[in-house]
Order: sequence, then C-alpha cells, then structure tokens
Amino acid sequence: MSESGSLSLVATPIGNLEDMSMRAIRTLREADIIAAEDTRNSIKLLNHFEIKTEMTSYHEFNKIEKGQELVRLMQNGKNVALITDAGTPGISDPGEELVRMCITHGIKVTTIPGAAAFVNAAIISGLPCRRLAFEAFLPKDKKEHERVIKEMEQETRTIIMYEAPHHLKKTLKELLERLGDRNIALVRELTKLHEEVLRFRISEAISYYEEHDPRGEYAIVIEGRSKEDIEQEQRARWEEMSLEEHMEYYMQQGIDRKEAMKKVAKDRGVQKRDVYNALLK
Repeated sequence: MSESGSLSLVATPIGNLEDMSMRAIRTLREADIIAAEDTRNSIKLLNHFEIKTEMTSYHEFNKIEKGQELVRLMQNGKNVALITDAGTPGISDPGEELVRMCITHGIKVTTIPGAAAFVNAAIISGLPCRRLAFEAFLPKDKKEHERVIKEMEQETRTIIMYEAPHHLKKTLKELLERLGDRNIALVRELTKLHEEVLRFRISEAISYYEEHDPRGEYAIVIEGRSKEDIEQEQRARWEEMSLEEHMEYYMQQGIDRKEAMKKVAKDRGVQKRDVYNALLK
C-alpha cells in the first residue's frame, strides 16, 4: 500500500498579493490538487503566480461529500493543498471539517502560515491584544444569536467579529443596546490601497454611518468589558440584599459566621467591622 499523502492549509493574501509567501507558492505548485472555496476567485490568484495545479471546489455546501473524496485521494498518496477565498483556511470556513476528517484517518496536516484578517484587525485597532475572543459572523439562528450576544455582554477579552456592509448599521445598534457604549475599531480593505481603520465609541460609529454608506466586509474590534464594571454590577446586586440575607447566603453553604462576614465585607467593598457593627444594630 502506498504511503498516505497530506493536507496543507495554505494561507493566501487578504488583499495585497505581495503578502503571498514563497513557501505558499511552492506548496501550491507541488500539490497534486488544490481544494478551493471558490475556484472562480482562486483562479485569479493561481494565474497571477503561474500555478498550474489542478483545482477542485470545496465549500460549505459540499464539505462532507467532497471532504470524503479528498480523504480518499490522500489515503492513496496524493497531497492536497487547501485554500480559502482570502486568508487562512480553517478559520470561520469549512476547512476545519476537512482537518477533523484527516486527523480521524491518520492523515498528516500541516500549515503554511500567512494572513488572517481577524489577527491583523486586532493588532491595528489600538485595543488590548493580550487576550482575544474571535466571534466571526454572528449566527443567523435566533437562539444561537442570542446565546452569543449574551456571552459577549460579559466578555472581558477584546472581541473581533466580521460583518457585511448591508448588516453593519443594524449590528452596531444591537451592540450598543446589549454591550453598552464601548470603544471599537471598524477595519476594512486590510492590506489594500484604501485600507481604513475607524476608531470610535459605538454610538459615534452609528452616527457616522448615518451619513456614510458602509462599503466592503468589516472586521469589528470591540473593547472587552472592564473588571471594574463587572465588580460594580456584582456589588450592586449584593447591595439589593439586606446584610442579613447576604450573611445567610454564605452561612447556608456551611461557612462560619466570622468567615461569612469577611466575604460580605469584600462583596460590598466595606470593612469587616462595618458589617459587624451594622449587624449588631
């Protein structure tokens, strides 16, 4: 039996063709077949770099059937290169399904790194990048959409999401209503001649797009919720309780009275003796 082939996840430019790496070009030339999200779009890239490798379509609507076909090819020794329309395959696209299939069948998977729009949007935004949460496009399903938005309300990491121009205004209004008036950056045309980064409060962005038509796909980088906000909200919830109710909350958990006083004082941002004196009264 011949040795199995492999899957190469090849990142392609998100705008500027000069971002195509030499390794990516070589990998695409040497592959037995290229699986592309949209062959009509990818043929322009291949022609530009004079890559003659056979290409087949692999997208959201054929990912299972075509994925199985590609796995069989790799099991028979063929090397497959996977590309998306732009950027790194496997991020918010059906490539992740093919990766899982390969892992299940013991097929080698490797990556040829390059551009990823959400990473570049984050680093150019000016918002903190040590901890990131990537949400891609908000789900269309109502229940899933609500679940994601609810998680975003409490997210302390910087959030990056994508949005289409015809949905941008509606999404900004929803973000303001659900997340509050946070700092955001709206990034479009990354790496291209007319690259644009607009840094606003969400309310300012809404006003801006009342007078300017959104154009192109957007990466929206959103400030995470501050720990101070979360602590203040939690403190407000504790303060809705009486001191006696607050103490009872902890003592019902088997915590002794002295330790419960410490916790109540910490929750309310006061000294332990203040809790003790108030309870005496």
